[in-house]
Amino acid sequence: MNIYISGVGGQGAGMLSEILVRAIDYAGIDFKAVDTHGLAQRGGTVVSQIRFGEKVYTPLIRSGEAHMCIALELHEALRSMEKFICDGGILVYYDTIWEPLGVRLGNDEKIKEQNILDFCQKHKISAVKAFDKNLVDTRMQNVVILAQIAGKGLIEGVTIELIEKAMEDLMDGKLLETNLKVFRENLS
Repeated sequence: MNIYISGVGGQGAGMLSEILVRAIDYAGIDFKAVDTHGLAQRGGTVVSQIRFGEKVYTPLIRSGEAHMCIALELHEALRSMEKFICDGGILVYYDTIWEPLGVRLGNDEKIKEQNILDFCQKHKISAVKAFDKNLVDTRMQNVVILAQIAGKGLIEGVTIELIEKAMEDLMDGKLLETNLKVFRENLS
């Protein structure tokens, strides 16, 4: 399975990727993964690629070969799908917008959720929307997405328990407690 993750610096795409990779590893599945941070500190795109299954040799996903795209905002969702997702794939996205510079300058149009849904329909992509209207910290949008993935069983072998175990590896104290609470509240 090939998973392409994209977000904007500060949204937690790297943490989301690391949690998934650890959960996949705990499931005993062979994997390869790579992160590209680019201008993440300045609100630029952050990308992670994860490939897992039997005999995985490279983490890089070819255009049109991602079985799942995970996006932390709408512009990244559309970009990811246009380039990487295969017909019949799955999109998991957080329903928010972090406007890219072109939109802020008035040179590009803002992506709307309908743009995402139209693309999904045209390419037979299953769309899973994540959103928590009560989320107090936008840095936990990634945890809401993880809850959707785990709760719906979208990645075979990656269970709720394995994701929680991976979170425990990477967080502690109040941070862990708060993230686990958000995760459990958003399981569906």
